[in-house]
Amino acid sequence: MQEEKQIKMDVVNPYAAGIDVGSRSHFVAIGQKETEVKEFGVFNEDLFALVKWLKENSIKTVAMESTGTYWQALYAVLSDSDFQVILCNGKFTKNIKGKKTDVQDCQWIQKLHSIGLLSGSFLPDLQTEELRTYCRHRAGLIEGAASTSKKMQKYLRLLNLRLDVIVKDICGLTGLRIIEAICNGETNPLKLASFRNGNCKTSEADMAKALQTNGRKDYLFTLNQEYKIYKNLQEQIKLCDVEIERLLNEQINNNEHKKQHYIEGKAHKRINKNTPKNIDLNLVGYQYFEGVDLLKIEGFSHQTLLTLMSEVGLEGIKKFETAKQFASWLRLTPNNKISGGKVLSKKVPKGSNRLKIALRNAANSIGNLKESTPLRDFFHRINFRKGRVSAISATARKLGVIIWNMVVKNIPYHNPVEYLFLDQKRKLAVLQRVQKTINKFDLKTDIKDFVKG
Repeated sequence: MQEEKQIKMDVVNPYAAGIDVGSRSHFVAIGQKETEVKEFGVFNEDLFALVKWLKENSIKTVAMESTGTYWQALYAVLSDSDFQVILCNGKFTKNIKGKKTDVQDCQWIQKLHSIGLLSGSFLPDLQTEELRTYCRHRAGLIEGAASTSKKMQKYLRLLNLRLDVIVKDICGLTGLRIIEAICNGETNPLKLASFRNGNCKTSEADMAKALQTNGRKDYLFTLNQEYKIYKNLQEQIKLCDVEIERLLNEQINNNEHKKQHYIEGKAHKRINKNTPKNIDLNLVGYQYFEGVDLLKIEGFSHQTLLTLMSEVGLEGIKKFETAKQFASWLRLTPNNKISGGKVLSKKVPKGSNRLKIALRNAANSIGNLKESTPLRDFFHRINFRKGRVSAISATARKLGVIIWNMVVKNIPYHNPVEYLFLDQKRKLAVLQRVQKTINKFDLKTDIKDFVKG
């Protein structure tokens, strides 16, 4: 009889453990025997008991899945105890045969980690993680305020107060003044129209026609409730902005290399209403990235810059060895699947993180630019061949590559098209029309002679 051949794999991590993370308990395996698996609770004393058991068995490296938010407390305890912790994506550990149990899961993770088949996920540094917590919480508050704004608009419409018709934004200066007066019991349309802000284009007479209520008390009560919720959310957003400003100032002021940089403001960059008003993100971003001006990129907004700072950070971008790795982590590159020399699929992987969404929004705004720029022309070339969705993804990927090269290699971004203000655009348009007329009649005079004259 022929002996059966066995393929042996080298043990890369001999002192490795695998942890199956759960909501109520963690299963830990330091080997493949039943006696080498132990269950621990999720309380603090249980986590320290887990660490003690690992040290007693001379464990040096630990692998665990990124299951929800249950891994974070355990990860912090293990990292502080000088273990090498590998946080891996669950899709790399799911191919287990037979009946699935917690014991088999932790043993399978331990086996894969011991032979070196698991790779760690990207994790930002502690300062970036703190900033990310504030920024994500702020984004949730903004979403809540937007939902409350829609409810206020609904109850105003049910009261037959068509504020949404006469103002562009019911949560603007004019809209909030009128809503507050309505909640305080004011019903006179002329009085309500007098709260109009000077910048509002609608006249007081037209506003008074749209502010005649039907007097339903139930709708008025619910409108008052939603308005109080909206005001409370706005106060919470301001408090969150203060904490973000404090944290950014600490990171910059404690680093002399960051603190020494200075840049002038950009008048052409429009500040969105949801952007923190107490932070000069143009200057803070320039100092944070140590003299790299990311806002020079067309379509790159203050909110996109803040998302980049909070989701990845300066040190996080430098963890990626190449721009391709950074774009791949963002899930903006096609996942080519080839078999037998034939391309089976080349779609962009599913899944989005907040930075990917921010870059796609920036790419969409680049596609809406009227002035011709290199990025805008690239967007329209892809849009013509493959459609707008593909153009947004391709431009977002290009933005990721540009960001990596600017931050890591310190390559400045150069846009050959100069930003122009409205009066400059009008002058340029007149000059272009004159030049077109000269060319039409084949005159010998150049437009420069008119400019000099």
